Amino acid sequence: MDSEATEVKGVVYEALPNTLFRVTLESGEQQLCYLAGKMRLHRIKVLVGDKVLVRLDPYGGKGRIIRRF
Repeated sequence: MDSEATEVKGVVYEALPNTLFRVTLESGEQQLCYLAGKMRLHRIKVLVGDKVLVRLDPYGGKGRIIRRF
């Protein structure tokens, strides 16, 4: 399941309520993303302008922020 998901880098463009973020990907498109569970568990803060690694859903849904650089 995870082998089909692609990981791309992006920059957080906008912070929304409930740990949702609008991220601009390397390709230039914007994707709505949520914070991964491990990042919530360890209370890793993500702010506007942060560079992040996003795992994209193969079906075109929301992406998951899995790492902050």
